[in-house]
Amino acid sequence: MGFARACSVALVGVEGVVIEVQADLEPGVAAFTLVGLPDKSLSESRDRVRAAVVNSGAEWPQKKLTVGLSPASVPKSGSGFDLAVACAVLAAAERLDPKALTDIVMIGELGLDGHVRPVRGILPSVLAAAEAGCRQVVVPESAAAEAALVPGVSGLGVRSLRQLIAVLNDEPVPDEDPAPYSLSTTGPLGAPGLATLGTGLGGPGNRAAKDLADVVGQHTARLAMEVAAAGGHHVLWTGPPGAGKTMLAERMPAIMPPLTRVESLEVTAVHSIAGILPPGKPLVDTPPYCAPHHSATMQSLVGGGHGVARPGAVSLAHRGLLFLDEAPEFSGHALDSLRQPLESGHVVIARSAGVVRLPAKFLMMLAANPCPCGRRGSGPGAGCECPTAAVRRYQARLSGPLLDRVDLRVEVRPVTRAELAGTGIPGESTATVAARVLAARERAAARLAHTPWRTNSDVPGHEMRTQWPPAPGAMHKAEAGLETGRLTARGLDRVLRVAWTVADLTGHDRPDEQDVALALQLRTGIPQGVPLTLGARP
Repeated sequence: MGFARACSVALVGVEGVVIEVQADLEPGVAAFTLVGLPDKSLSESRDRVRAAVVNSGAEWPQKKLTVGLSPASVPKSGSGFDLAVACAVLAAAERLDPKALTDIVMIGELGLDGHVRPVRGILPSVLAAAEAGCRQVVVPESAAAEAALVPGVSGLGVRSLRQLIAVLNDEPVPDEDPAPYSLSTTGPLGAPGLATLGTGLGGPGNRAAKDLADVVGQHTARLAMEVAAAGGHHVLWTGPPGAGKTMLAERMPAIMPPLTRVESLEVTAVHSIAGILPPGKPLVDTPPYCAPHHSATMQSLVGGGHGVARPGAVSLAHRGLLFLDEAPEFSGHALDSLRQPLESGHVVIARSAGVVRLPAKFLMMLAANPCPCGRRGSGPGAGCECPTAAVRRYQARLSGPLLDRVDLRVEVRPVTRAELAGTGIPGESTATVAARVLAARERAAARLAHTPWRTNSDVPGHEMRTQWPPAPGAMHKAEAGLETGRLTARGLDRVLRVAWTVADLTGHDRPDEQDVALALQLRTGIPQGVPLTLGARP
């Protein structure tokens, strides 16, 4: 008879629960039973662990073996329990000292040859271990840098089960070759190209090479882009193909402020669970960019899947940009599913296995053509033949409740011949615009220092109206829009938030009448008699 225990972590969304892996050996016919709500991949660990132990030079106990995962009420999935199961079994068989496993959390998948392979969710697993009071973790060597991001936790990266057995027995550690297709030599989780598969996620290096100065013309669109980045406001571009909507969106993350340490850990945890952390870069420190194809389903946008829900595009774009190109081509149900996370900053997914809460605080950018053919309003020679009814149906694919949550709605006009020839005023570079955006963010952060909010778009309407009102009479035109039905109550609050962002960009202590008028024009597209500029005004 032998008994031993080890620890691992089960993930539910981006939150982890420390699991006690108990191994019990009894006399009887050799068998291996795994209990505690394991899923299919975890149930298969019986064969993986047995082969890994034997191929690591240890003897497999020929007794009745029961492995329990406690608490049993928590659903458990994935192959990250392999390492803890193997060590608990070896300790129960007296191949390891059970005391050596005390307060050590083990995370990793075992190959049949005994190599330790990376798994998803190393960072949130180590964070959960730290919160539970554990100060030592064992992870795959390729994920050691990710585990090291958590302060106060000592991480050990191992290449194989043989190395871990030697460490726990205080023996010389054998040298091992890296596992084939390890994370350090290929893409995330050993799958080349997985980082960009189906998510539209681009690396920081790709974005840095795209400068805002490359965009020709589009003064109004660039203005709206700067306001959106400074205040975290959602944007809708409407214009013909080739006008530059996608170019603007691709350059948006570069003008957004860099992530803080806390934000970086949040984003990295989500990307770790999704298995798309770039190799050699365990910490995501730049705003992510996610651009799903318009054929994306509702589950791929908000998250879901069989069993335990996985992060969707809204969570992969957390603290960054979600760009929906050809927005009217998306499913109406998929688009309307964004309404709740746009308001709350998180998404709650209910499944039979439990409820998962995932972060989803993102800046949304929509791009749409004016009509099905895309040439409407491009000039007398454009040749648009779309019937009025077809145009109305096409534009109605973006529902009113969704558009009411979009702060800035900008028409992107076709580029003129003079602009292409470079005879006009050249556009500003990314560095110039990013500096102004950062200064505006810092001004807003100072104003909101003793509140739970960081950007103007975060502040609830009631709080904005009562604690930070604009100059007297500044909201007259916007309130008139509410009376005529052009603005909803939510729309009026969003105009005030945008006006505060404009004031932060222009250095005003509070929004004046022209700040509000510019915010109103950027939302409705109706000229308000103010210059479309953030510079000095008459």
